[in-house]
Amino acid sequence: MELSVNGRAAYAYTGGKPFDPALPCVVFIHGALHDHSVWTLLARWVAHHGHAVLAVDLPGHGRSAGPPLPDIEAFADWTLALLDAADVQRSALVGHSMGSLIALETAARAPQRATRLVMVGTAYPMKVSDALLATARDAPLTAIDRVNAFSHSTIAAKPSYPGPGAWLHGANRALMRRIQAGQRDVNLFHHDFSVCDRYVHGMEAARLVRCPVTFVLGDSDQMTTPTATRDIAAALAARIVRLPGGHSLMQEAPDGVLNALRGALAAQ
Repeated sequence: MELSVNGRAAYAYTGGKPFDPALPCVVFIHGALHDHSVWTLLARWVAHHGHAVLAVDLPGHGRSAGPPLPDIEAFADWTLALLDAADVQRSALVGHSMGSLIALETAARAPQRATRLVMVGTAYPMKVSDALLATARDAPLTAIDRVNAFSHSTIAAKPSYPGPGAWLHGANRALMRRIQAGQRDVNLFHHDFSVCDRYVHGMEAARLVRCPVTFVLGDSDQMTTPTATRDIAAALAARIVRLPGGHSLMQEAPDGVLNALRGALAAQ
């Protein structure tokens, strides 16, 4: 589905169903150097079970026009503008990693518009080491390989998405390289990781959120460790779901993430 947001082209995957703004909406927000495709399984299930779906490509990522936006706050404002463009008044917000911070900030900026907040592979603060930032700046392809090693707890989880035994490292590396290559004037990897590293308003945002909140965390996550969520989870009174897996939970533990999402959408 193509939309115009702030005068620029924006793309959102609708889960294989025509988008109907009259249905309860779920917005999926991807993480650094990803696009809507990381949500395919979840987006399709939700779209085929009574919801409207917008699995977005953030500006400068995938099919959405650039440039990438400068910070989490700007991405949150863009998300609200996308809801306006799609004629959606209220929506559940589901974000992974960088996308979880965008979802949090969006829910804080317009609490009356957020029905649920689901933060997958999250942490706050989401600091990035100086060494990884430097590698992302100077040798992004090397940094992609390192992040893949950190993001997965195994090479081929069973089950895994898109199928049992899929080569998780190779698939994610190919996606990240494609998204990186889509921007000629910006080192998107360094940009996205810097955006995460600079975000400092998480606790202030948490105090403004009014909807039910669920965290979905990987027991073996080396990128956003579960221990780094203690304070923000308490501030949000979040329900915590722990799964066996690393940072790329949608690929390593697809059934677990789907079950967590179903529970979050059904929560009162």
